[in-house]
Amino acid sequence: MQPYASRIDQRKSELPSVLFVCSMNSVRSPIAAALARQLFPGRLLARSVGVNGGVADQFVHEVMAEIGIDMSVHTPHILDELVANRFDLVVTLSDDAPGAVERKGLETNEVQHWPLADPSSVEGNRETVLGAYRELRDSLRRRVREQLEPLVSGGSQVP
Repeated sequence: MQPYASRIDQRKSELPSVLFVCSMNSVRSPIAAALARQLFPGRLLARSVGVNGGVADQFVHEVMAEIGIDMSVHTPHILDELVANRFDLVVTLSDDAPGAVERKGLETNEVQHWPLADPSSVEGNRETVLGAYRELRDSLRRRVREQLEPLVSGGSQVP
């Protein structure tokens, strides 16, 4: 497997960087990273990884397409594939992520834990499941906007 690299070489960038980490990099962390890139285009580097390997989630593709974000190119990556080791902010989104981040020894100014339910565990008909994904997306959009604004506005500290 190739190490996870981005289109922008993070080591050469002056932009603030944020890493979102969840269990499998299939739902929560890729949604959060995509929203950060949409909300703050050209103002930060946003990455996502999982503690364990996962597969792309079609419900993620669907609910993100509703707001104009194409997730069809997303391929889940794991923490061990990261090339970069330094982030201004690391956000963990699942209960297993904080310990994995600590073991990885990432250099960061701040680690925040945003415990959010995984909508892939919701049972019911298609609309019920899509509703859970939309709820996660909308909750993450609000949180990303509020929590990352100080980082991209030149504030030296994340709240």
